[in-house]
Amino acid sequence: MRISVDPDRCVGGGQCVITADDLFDQDDDGIVVLLDAEPGDGRFAEARTAARLCPSGAIEIEE
Repeated sequence: MRISVDPDRCVGGGQCVITADDLFDQDDDGIVVLLDAEPGDGRFAEARTAARLCPSGAIEIEE
């Protein structure tokens, strides 16, 4: 699994951080920061949930 983010699409909703704070963070402006682009398979469910909850669709999961 590979995670990518598009900071230009991010609206700072923070759902990713609430869902998986060891995979995502936010900068001082609230924009998503990806902490781990290739987490282990055990993190798939959290990563998918974060992508699904993202209000702007800024998170993409490649399986």
